Amino acid sequence: MTAPVPFEIHVDDAVLGDLRARLRHARLLDDSPRRPSSGMTTAYLRDLVDTWIDWDWRAREAWLNRHPQFIAQIDDANVHFVHQRSEHPDAPALLVMHGWPHTFAMQLDFADRLPDVHVVVASLPGFAFSAPYADGPMTEHRIAATMHRLMTEVLGYGRYVTYGEDVTANVSDLIAASYPEHVAGIAATHAHFPTIAEREALTDPAEVAFFAALAEKHGTDGAYGHVQATRPDTLAVALNDSPAGLLAWIAEKLVEWSDTPPGDPSAVERRISRDRILTEAMIYWVTQSIQSSFRPYYEGADTPDPIPATDVPAAVWVQRHEGDYPESLARAHYRDLRWFDRLDEGGHFAAAEVPEDLADRMRRFLAMLD
Repeated sequence: MTAPVPFEIHVDDAVLGDLRARLRHARLLDDSPRRPSSGMTTAYLRDLVDTWIDWDWRAREAWLNRHPQFIAQIDDANVHFVHQRSEHPDAPALLVMHGWPHTFAMQLDFADRLPDVHVVVASLPGFAFSAPYADGPMTEHRIAATMHRLMTEVLGYGRYVTYGEDVTANVSDLIAASYPEHVAGIAATHAHFPTIAEREALTDPAEVAFFAALAEKHGTDGAYGHVQATRPDTLAVALNDSPAGLLAWIAEKLVEWSDTPPGDPSAVERRISRDRILTEAMIYWVTQSIQSSFRPYYEGADTPDPIPATDVPAAVWVQRHEGDYPESLARAHYRDLRWFDRLDEGGHFAAAEVPEDLADRMRRFLAMLD
């Protein structure tokens, strides 16, 4: 492990020139006759591509670099993170972790609204500017250990609160369960899911119905994950070579999973601005990290081990993408549940979609821990 080294983003002009040339020559196809009505359209993708060609990346790059960034070697990965220290030395510390397909960048608006908190927004190994693990699989337990070492050994926080979205929801649960002496609390908008075997043993009607509805949608809505878990390299070749294809793959998830009405893909920009959509695509493009971002899918394709229940103070704010998540599941897993609520607005990417509301909730939860 090494001490953190300051890091700044700078994309070479040659990389930007190559990107724009590829975008100008993009070969977009018309919509299929039976295209899902809730997803992306060629018209919206073409609009995004046209914007990306002449988009002012340098302005966005400067905005990103206004957030103090660092690289630290932890185990065999160089981990990138934003570390925004509060001017109050005794402020609480908060670890914020992204999922897929978003990166650290989409959570910065949330972090900016917490000046009274020491906020660490980490890039998972293999995402954005974090190198993948050099050897061995990328398991949830390994990510949890890496993130914990970042907070305690690298940054010196004896106590901190953890928050994760999407693939880091389980990681956050594992951190809270594995290191309770260091975790002051856990906040979740993606509350704990039992394993498949545990779900089969459920008897509560609301819990059974919730997972039955998820299973019914999984055949189509989960197709992306099946491909990423079974043919990651083949898919990655296409996305790493075509910026239009990469943008389509990422933006589709932002469109379908955010809290916006179906049928108009451009409505996503009510929650996630075009600048932020293109920032995500740009980060994946310039770091060529789309392949390594698939690792949690194909290396974690087997059924994961059960996650122990957590005893640290917890807050669960169910995001609208899983709006009927049963409260009983939360109370069974988070045994010191201080706050259960359902978000009025905000979907899968809650920290990006409703940063003001989430920051207010986080501040109130942190006050409960004093």
